[in-house]
Amino acid sequence: MIKKGFSHIGIFFLYVLSLFPLTILHFFARLLYYPLYYLIGYRKKVVRENLEMSFPEKNNKQIIQIEKTFYKYFVDLIFEVIKMSTISRKELLKRVKFNNLDQVESYFSKGESVLACTGHYGNWELCMLALGANLSEPAYVIYKPLSNHIFEKWFLQIRTRFGNIFVAMRQTLRMVIATKDTPTMFCFASDQTPTREEAQYALHFLNQHTAVLLGLEKIALQTNRPIFYFDVVSVKRGYYEVNCLPLCLAPKETKDHEITHLLFEFLAKRINTSPAFWLWSHRRWKLNK
Repeated sequence: MIKKGFSHIGIFFLYVLSLFPLTILHFFARLLYYPLYYLIGYRKKVVRENLEMSFPEKNNKQIIQIEKTFYKYFVDLIFEVIKMSTISRKELLKRVKFNNLDQVESYFSKGESVLACTGHYGNWELCMLALGANLSEPAYVIYKPLSNHIFEKWFLQIRTRFGNIFVAMRQTLRMVIATKDTPTMFCFASDQTPTREEAQYALHFLNQHTAVLLGLEKIALQTNRPIFYFDVVSVKRGYYEVNCLPLCLAPKETKDHEITHLLFEFLAKRINTSPAFWLWSHRRWKLNK
């Protein structure tokens, strides 16, 4: 009961925060950066280790510079996600611009469905919210539910404000089958760490042996739906562009695990271009230990 009470109080506090303009929230974010990085050191050991292993060619000064930029962006990300609770459609479309989404719409116009994938890069949450406001057909976003049921319900309401439908990972195939006669887009954030039971395949990613999820590839091979990669670019503070790039238009013509390799090649290219905007605080390589 006490836990539920604190959860509801927390949600109310976050809602009140969301009413502030994003420029003010970004100011709060910068204030939070200093204690988070210099005093608390939130997951600093994880971030530093991830960066050092991913970029062995960089010296200590370069690693620390990326690290500091990441933490500055990380607190921005927190407050931008809070803002999602009350952001208007007009402001959302101003802050997130999609390029080449007409490629997806061309399949919808023929009554066909597509698959999409991305990584935890930039503000993927805000970009997925904006996707629902841009597409003519439903976007089904595959996700892992939160353990706190109260926050899960609240966050799900936010994520679905502009038409997206969120599907728990374990329900993916069932939902694909249920919607097979309707043009849809199923979206995967495929750079999550699999459990040990799910870790059936590994590849070389950011200079490391990396266990990966195969859900996207399995669905693609079963349905032969074309796959697009959402390449998120941070244009300036609080503004993003999402480039819709063809990743594989004929999945059944691919070799084993070719789709998975392509996905991580696309993601690695973006990370190497601007490394600070990936979620370095995630324990991505914990299965290696």
